Amino acid sequence: MSRRSARLGRRDLVDEALAGVLARPGRLMLTALGAALGLASVVATLGLAQTASNQVARQFDAIAATQVSVTPRTTAGADGQQQELAPMPWDAEQRVLRLNGVVAAGTITPLTNPPLVTSVPVVDPSGESSLQLPVVAASPGLFAAVRAEVAAGRAFDRGHDDRGDAVVVLGANAAARLHINRVDRSPTVFIGTRPFSVIGIVDDVVRHSELLDAVIVPQRTAANLFALPSPGELQIRTAQGAAALVGHQAPIALAPGAPDTMAASVPPSAGSLRDKVQSDVNALFLVLGGVALLAGAVGIANVTLLSVLERIGEIGLRRALGATRRNVAAQFLLESSVVGFLGGLLGACAGVIVTLVVSQSRQWTPLLDLRFAFAAPAAGVVIGVLAGAFPAWRASAIEPITALRAG
Repeated sequence: MSRRSARLGRRDLVDEALAGVLARPGRLMLTALGAALGLASVVATLGLAQTASNQVARQFDAIAATQVSVTPRTTAGADGQQQELAPMPWDAEQRVLRLNGVVAAGTITPLTNPPLVTSVPVVDPSGESSLQLPVVAASPGLFAAVRAEVAAGRAFDRGHDDRGDAVVVLGANAAARLHINRVDRSPTVFIGTRPFSVIGIVDDVVRHSELLDAVIVPQRTAANLFALPSPGELQIRTAQGAAALVGHQAPIALAPGAPDTMAASVPPSAGSLRDKVQSDVNALFLVLGGVALLAGAVGIANVTLLSVLERIGEIGLRRALGATRRNVAAQFLLESSVVGFLGGLLGACAGVIVTLVVSQSRQWTPLLDLRFAFAAPAAGVVIGVLAGAFPAWRASAIEPITALRAG
């Protein structure tokens, strides 16, 4: 028996396995397609995750990474209420504009319990014409700091603020509720009983979107008419890459004697954001890729098992001519490995192509670790071996006489 089995060497096994696989090319392609789809989804997922996270990081750099906010630190007072350690200075905007890397800055302070707002001077006993709208005090530089777009009219300037003029800029939603859509006729709104001229309407902001629902007044006007004690928050827009430095220097500029009384909020680094986004996207889509791989492995296992059932007579003949159980099992494992390898090769090519096409359609810069693409054929071989293990064992367990009778 040992001399018989010696006649079937490794080269013979490879030749027989290739012959068995290539005997049905249509079935081979359909079977390999299942593994190809699974591996293509994994390669494309990893490539698109890297590409998408890079694009998110770029957008983060362009917007969020250039925003710094500064607020006074608070502590619990004797009555249990939070009290500021030091007030925000009125000239906070001018102080930080002197810092290198600052593009724009402005203060923003929502008024507590503001009066009702109306667009008519008549006192309505029913109160139906009065609206409870947020009233926000702002310095002139806030509009540039939050990237506000003025759809009609203009924003108030330094002169309005220094004089304490009774002017307002409306957010688009607030203007709609007040039935004001143009400012060329100098419309007037009433905050409580005080009239204010509407000089502009803001229809978009990148930061602090709540401004679209608010009535915005100059901070000096708010201090004179509504007893605003001090600005509440300073918004700073910086040049790219300067946020960390500005976040360190801004408290010193605002409170040179006690910078610890000011708290600066600096965005996280783009690298950490990129890693987090890529990790989240990978975790989501790799699950889908794993399901596709499982479906491909099941397809290989089914086809290999079907091949075993169809070739029982052939198996019996080989066993009768001296092939051992190990030889038979190795042949079918090689066949399933070849199918898995072809699937991995096709999947790697398809995954790279999908990544390039999607990136091109979205005008992204494609990023793909080629190690994943080169590892796909090897992963296909592993999947083929695992999928073909049971059919190979089933084939090796067939007795020669039983196989010959069935054949």
